[in-house]
Amino acid sequence: MARFFALEPEVAGGWGDDTEVDVTVHPPVVKSLHYAFNGWLGDELLESFPIFLVSEALGHAMNVASLTGFVLAPVKVSLTEEYLEMQPEVELPPFVWLQVTGVAGESDIGLSPKHLLVASERAMDVLRAHAVNHCTVAAWQ
Repeated sequence: MARFFALEPEVAGGWGDDTEVDVTVHPPVVKSLHYAFNGWLGDELLESFPIFLVSEALGHAMNVASLTGFVLAPVKVSLTEEYLEMQPEVELPPFVWLQVTGVAGESDIGLSPKHLLVASERAMDVLRAHAVNHCTVAAWQ
């Protein structure tokens, strides 16, 4: 039987002013994403409910591994004043929006009914080869 893991990625910021979102539904539906970084601990997998980001390098590795359950899309990224004051020397790698299309327990990357990001063992092998040091990982079901 395949093993799956629930992930709680680093939250490094939130929706920026240019995010287009429908908040009349739950979870909110994000149509266009602007992610404003408040700080960054270095992880290549990030979240800010209900969205997820990955570094371009991690996204590329996920595609090369032929993982299922996601689409990569562009994201506008900005740095808040707080970020610039606290971490002026820290340069961000390029990020992309990880749009999760998979179902938890079926796809390599999926969402549970409670909107948890769930990854297969295959996906975890790819993630562990990248910086995900602040991501909480637990067995799922």
